[in-house]
Amino acid sequence: MPSGASPTRNWSSSRSYSKMRLLLPSLCLLSSTFGTRAKVVVADGTKQVDDNRLQDNVAVAPGPLQPVSRGLRRGGNGGKLTPIKLDESNAQELVDSRTVLLKNQDTRFRLCQMLAQHTERWTWIVLREKAVYHTLNMFKADVSGMLRGEGWVISEKFDDVRMSVNRAHSEMDSNMPSHVDQVAKPWPTPPTHFTTNKFTYGYQEFVNTYGIPRYREANPALFTAATFPFLFGVMYGDIGHGLFLFCAGLYLLWNEEKNDKAKLDELTAGLHTGRYMMAMMGFFAVYAGLVYNDCFSLGLNLFGTRWSFGSDQPEEGDVAEMTGQYGDGDSVYPFGLDPMWHVASNELLFFNSFKMKLSVIFGIVQMFSGTCLKGINALYFGKRLDFLFEFLPMVAFASSLFVYMVVLIFMKWSINWNSRMLSATCLDPNDAGWGSPDYVGEWAECAGGGDGTCTPWGYVCQGNDSTADKCPLDYGGSGDGCQPPNLITLLINIALAPGVVDEPLYSGQASIQNFLLLVAGLSVPTLLCAKPYFLSKEMASHTHSAHDDDDDDEEHNFGEIIIHQAIETIEFVLGMVSNTASYLRLWALSLAHSELATVFWEKAMLSTLNMNWFATFIGYGVFAGTTFGVLLMMDVLECFLHALRLHWVEFQNKFFHADGIRFAPYSFKQLLTDASA
Repeated sequence: MPSGASPTRNWSSSRSYSKMRLLLPSLCLLSSTFGTRAKVVVADGTKQVDDNRLQDNVAVAPGPLQPVSRGLRRGGNGGKLTPIKLDESNAQELVDSRTVLLKNQDTRFRLCQMLAQHTERWTWIVLREKAVYHTLNMFKADVSGMLRGEGWVISEKFDDVRMSVNRAHSEMDSNMPSHVDQVAKPWPTPPTHFTTNKFTYGYQEFVNTYGIPRYREANPALFTAATFPFLFGVMYGDIGHGLFLFCAGLYLLWNEEKNDKAKLDELTAGLHTGRYMMAMMGFFAVYAGLVYNDCFSLGLNLFGTRWSFGSDQPEEGDVAEMTGQYGDGDSVYPFGLDPMWHVASNELLFFNSFKMKLSVIFGIVQMFSGTCLKGINALYFGKRLDFLFEFLPMVAFASSLFVYMVVLIFMKWSINWNSRMLSATCLDPNDAGWGSPDYVGEWAECAGGGDGTCTPWGYVCQGNDSTADKCPLDYGGSGDGCQPPNLITLLINIALAPGVVDEPLYSGQASIQNFLLLVAGLSVPTLLCAKPYFLSKEMASHTHSAHDDDDDDEEHNFGEIIIHQAIETIEFVLGMVSNTASYLRLWALSLAHSELATVFWEKAMLSTLNMNWFATFIGYGVFAGTTFGVLLMMDVLECFLHALRLHWVEFQNKFFHADGIRFAPYSFKQLLTDASA
């Protein structure tokens, strides 16, 4: 635009709007203040009339009121004032004054009402005009009387911006042209912008609260949209409680359009923003509850249990047996855990083992995914040293110890331990247990001798045989592969007792674990030293004119690189250990939720069902109140915060720098929204 159209020259027009907005309410307030002081007392014979209607926001009459003393005269009895009757002219004057006051009040009210209809529009005009002038003041004078400004535009919207500028310039009576062109590279680091919708907006704000992603960096919100409600469901898993949360999310979705137009308070606005997130959290809580087979701490026999105690009235200490053969489809509950575990005496032991392993698996998979995203970022930005000497050593370290742990968990789950332990068990050939289908393999004939017993594969027992002697697998160690190992002890011994596997899962396990330990040991010094070394070689290859100053700068920069890389190495190596333990909160909070639900049910409901109807009524009230206050309110917030921490700390710190700049487009809508907030 021409430089003669300086944005500061027409500033008085926007000021006039501001003045008009402030001046008109002041006049109304002033007239109302004067009106409240007008009061007329008329003496009619011996009765005084006090017209209170004259007190309601009346204005000052155009002429002065006659003093009341004109209607009084001093008598001869002690100087007392005696009322006299006003003549008709004075009475008419009062009536006319009152009429003028009422019309003045009505005119003033209609004037203020008319102005109030335009106040909001005028405010918007002033705000938009101020924003336009503020932006134009940041332009710089260029040649030929032009103003020049630089800014960022979304690539897909570049043509729209050019058309808008040309259309606006064509409406001006100016011969000077306008141009919208791309600035020649190199550019400074652009701001970050993500196009979101109603579903992804809440998750993007979660990530932005922690930090803005760098330009073109992998956006954690994409993965958070799936993993955040899922990890919440793992901690909060319960069919009944999750259904309440899911219905609350559906209610917010049902009233979406209504809440979009309403002016909400801070709490309600936050719930409205996270309406899709709340519905997803409730959905995954119901899903995890189906996996745990847990509904208000009670198991649901939806598909029929696959275990049987052998009698309709089992006693304490009875052992349940599977209704089908191990590995057969009929012996597997179709979805989730069998409800029989909820009445077993070893329920807590079983659920603890299951949920603990599940937490470790989810944690390692998510952290390893974050590490892979670091490598993808390095490839995209062309950072060869970061990919070769940071990403690859990190993957080697994580895979050799932690991914290997996940592999061992699945191997232990998939092995038929009934068959393996039975293969190392001495049995009497004449006993009913001989020939049991639990043993996978052919039963050999017992040659006799020894103590008269044999193993299923034909080993003659002597009475003092060890498990390693009786096991046919020959994997080494005391168990020789026929005993299920303690995985925690197994993983600790990888570092503390290399080459020693007391209870192996597979053949050659000791050698493989020694190799993995060697890989993990070599990856740490590579991660610490390789990148600084090659960076120093690159710095030394550059020639400088001023040797002294450049040598000092080079030593300073190299020292910073060493310190930064040492921090990076320590944070990753120790972080993999601590973060894996941190994911055990999935197990801990799930256990706490189920145990609290069990306590509330047993103490508030079961203890009162056998009393009377009134006690049951009171017990139900206590159960409903504690369930709502503790499990549906406090525990939801607790699981929400823990899931948020797992994403911010354990997941995002593997690849997320969070030092980007948020793109702030020129938007009248955002300007008016901020002004009305």
